[in-house]
Amino acid sequence: MTKIREFVSVFRSSKKPDTYLYVRRGQIWEDLPEALRALFGKPVHAMDLILTPERKLARAKAGQVLEAIRDKSFFLQMPEEQDMAIVEFKNTLRARVR
Repeated sequence: MTKIREFVSVFRSSKKPDTYLYVRRGQIWEDLPEALRALFGKPVHAMDLILTPERKLARAKAGQVLEAIRDKSFFLQMPEEQDMAIVEFKNTLRARVR
């Protein structure tokens, strides 16, 4: 039985807070869909990791991430709706401090 493993790079969005993109390590940015690149903005490297279905991730199931990478070449992790209020509040506070 072959164990599913993928060397993955994780990028955070320069446009959207708490938004991350998982791709195979070495993925060419221009090969991803134009709409995704426009929404995501400039990718900021967050980390590289070896992903297996058993690996614990903070907000996504590793198996779903691996399946999306296999099928679409990427997995887009957006903030959970309940967390958006917190994100918006933090952004409001940051804006007031400046």
